Amino acid sequence: MIVIVPLRTALALAAAVFVSSLATEVHAGDSSPWQHDDHSAVRLLAGSRSGAVLLGGIAFRLQPGWKTYWRTPGDSGVPPRFDFSKSDNVEAVTVLWPAPKQFDDGAGGQMFGYKTQVLLPLRIVAKNADKPVTLRAEINYAICEKLCIPVEARAELAFTSVASTEDSALYAALDTVPKPANVGDPNPLTIRDVKRDGKSTVLVDVAVADTREVSLFVEGPTPDWALPVPKLIEAGYPGVKRFGFELDGLPPGATAEGAALKLTLVGGDRAYEFNVNLN
Repeated sequence: MIVIVPLRTALALAAAVFVSSLATEVHAGDSSPWQHDDHSAVRLLAGSRSGAVLLGGIAFRLQPGWKTYWRTPGDSGVPPRFDFSKSDNVEAVTVLWPAPKQFDDGAGGQMFGYKTQVLLPLRIVAKNADKPVTLRAEINYAICEKLCIPVEARAELAFTSVASTEDSALYAALDTVPKPANVGDPNPLTIRDVKRDGKSTVLVDVAVADTREVSLFVEGPTPDWALPVPKLIEAGYPGVKRFGFELDGLPPGATAEGAALKLTLVGGDRAYEFNVNLN
């Protein structure tokens, strides 16, 4: 069983310095030892053990000025990839993604990701709720300052605590994951409309109750779609921000008609995820 966030075709690493952290010590507590490289560290967290569905996490810690990528990296870069196939008594692992931030990538484009630190919650399904669970993760990620460096790490952690000391951190991370929403929902921050402007442009109207800064991210139906970053357009009436993007970066043979897009809307401490079909 492998959970993989695939590579973008526009991988643009300015430097190819390979760093590896391969320690695999099993930690008796609720977190594995930090696996360090020169500019970052990563470890696993275990939530309380109860039933067949467990809450865990992958924590990243970054030195000042360094960043790592979201599941969709932006104009250039590589998202994290995870392999949990060597785990014991684990049926499936789902990686949950906190809302990203948008940064200049240093080459005239935008990257999506995190700085300082981030905790990715994990939804772990045990094969047998009554047997021990040990999570083993092979973690491949990139960190970027002016240059980008790929990193490999391995971590291992047994889920043993009835009441984990990491529960509060894990639930706080869950609160940063965008909430599912539908177009037109009466939230203080919501997508009001998604429409085509001609054949090649998509317009997205965002209703926002205040003047907070808003970011919009778009993903195609499959990983080989490389849609551009939505740009803020002057909407012309209060309470609405209009974003637009071109239907560029479609894989050969793909059509935009009826395509299932994922839109992630982030503003302040609120974030929502919308699944829409393009008409």
